[in-house]
Amino acid sequence: MQRLEHLEHLDRHLVDELAQVARETVRDELREQARGQRRRAALYAASGAAALYAGAAVALAVGLALALVLPDWAAALITAVILGALAYALRGAARPAASRPAAGRPTAPAAPTGHAGPSAPVPPVPSTPPTVGAVPPRRPEDTGPEAPHHRA
Repeated sequence: MQRLEHLEHLDRHLVDELAQVARETVRDELREQARGQRRRAALYAASGAAALYAGAAVALAVGLALALVLPDWAAALITAVILGALAYALRGAARPAASRPAAGRPTAPAAPTGHAGPSAPVPPVPSTPPTVGAVPPRRPEDTGPEAPHHRA
């Protein structure tokens, strides 16, 4: 019986040692991966900053070129419109494919918008058509003294 207890102690010790070695190995691998990802993220950030300055320089050059033939305010306005259109196009390109309509699926018609802003949301369509002879419930504004009186 003592011999089995001794082996159980060895087994427990071996399992603890293996778990510790596995934890250290995984920790080292994750540390290496994180180091590589940090470097890549720093390079992406630097390239983004350089692209931002390059875009500003291009916008300035476009504005100055337009200012040669147009008044300064018109050149600045046209440059701003060009940058706005570019931003809108890039935003549309960055949207995920799930929000874009697929080629084979029909799309719902766009809700019309007025000059006062976006229109009210469209109520959902009932799944079954209305039944013949069903009388809709009366609304409170239909019960006034000027409302027509019908007998059902």
